[in-house]
Amino acid sequence: MTNLQLNKEGKLKHFLSIEGLSKESLTEILDTAESFSSMSEQRVKKVPLLRGKTIVILFFENSTRTRTTFELAATRLSADVLTMNISTSATSKGESLLDTIRNLEAMHVDMFVVRHAISGAGHFIAQNAAPHISVINAGDGQHAHPTQAMLDMFTIRQYKHDFKELKVAIIGDILHSRVARSQIQALNTLGTKEVRVIAPKTLLPAHVESLGVKAFNSIEEGLAGVDVIIMLRLQKERMTSALLPTEREYFKCFGLTEKRLKLAKSNAIVMHPGPINRGVEIESCIADGPQSVILQQVGNGIAVRMAIMSLTLQSNIEAL
Repeated sequence: MTNLQLNKEGKLKHFLSIEGLSKESLTEILDTAESFSSMSEQRVKKVPLLRGKTIVILFFENSTRTRTTFELAATRLSADVLTMNISTSATSKGESLLDTIRNLEAMHVDMFVVRHAISGAGHFIAQNAAPHISVINAGDGQHAHPTQAMLDMFTIRQYKHDFKELKVAIIGDILHSRVARSQIQALNTLGTKEVRVIAPKTLLPAHVESLGVKAFNSIEEGLAGVDVIIMLRLQKERMTSALLPTEREYFKCFGLTEKRLKLAKSNAIVMHPGPINRGVEIESCIADGPQSVILQQVGNGIAVRMAIMSLTLQSNIEAL
């Protein structure tokens, strides 16, 4: 996996997963994103880094925030952007994924940004794509969502600066969440002091501690003294059986309320990768409250995705 993501010089060629990447690689992404973060305040929100490059947004799953921020990121780098409408493409008529990729390659594109319901789809495309093409995984099945994890790390660093003294709690549907897996890998790679996961037993993977986390089945115990709280939605579309009694019961036991928030540190930040289900995993007064950085996460997604696109394509150009 690591060799597939890196070129011979050890630079990012693809961005498919946090797993296997070094702290230095992740820090380079965060530092590069920092250089782009002030662009939204400028009169001209563009740089010419990827002028003449063509980026294909290839989403086989629905998305709003992820797709839109990728499109804005590519546009701000001056790339040409082609967003595929899968529902009306040849794929919906039976064309294979590989044939779709081959036809797009024939149009001399430079990057695929792929979101797919099947785990490993991004790796499959990277393994079969032409040598000059970079592939970015925008979420694959229950496997990984590395760009979301990196924008979350960027947001944490903005507010907390140093990971080594932080206690971070991830709360919710850990079992089905590709975001949680990537977040855990990124937090551990960046040297976070303690990573906690909080969920009912039915929503925790078997042997979850092997991922480098402390598991809690009580939200009150798990929230005690944490610096960062990351809420996750219930991924009902991925549940194959009744893992919970009702959403109301879930909120009663695991929802983030004002009372429970007070168990964390007074300056703790509250995060959520979205979409938010108010009254299911989080109270509206917290989602919209002073400790929430949820909207900052959305804005940071543009800078982080600009960083990942520019780093992968530039290393590809240098290697050819």
